[in-house]
Amino acid sequence: MRMPTLSSLAALAAAVLTMAGVSYPKALTYTLPEETATLRPGPGVEPAQNHCLKCHSADYVNTQPPNRGKAFWEAEVTKMTKVYHAPINDADAKSIADYLAKTY
Repeated sequence: MRMPTLSSLAALAAAVLTMAGVSYPKALTYTLPEETATLRPGPGVEPAQNHCLKCHSADYVNTQPPNRGKAFWEAEVTKMTKVYHAPINDADAKSIADYLAKTY
């Protein structure tokens, strides 16, 4: 006997709840304020702008503890690529870590 998949069980549950008259709340929407901060200029800023600012604001980077050094930033970039699966190639990851270590 074939077991039902999770998605088919979820669809069945949604159908039953709809037939029972359960209504669903309207999805919330929001507008973020316009980004006003920028990354500090320096060698390697372009890969950081292209990759880091897809998920983080420049304020997030600017407010990190200062002078943490290369090992700290290499670990942070590695975490972003390995744990959070940020699509950053090895060359850009190295450039970003170097930029952050020298600039922040």
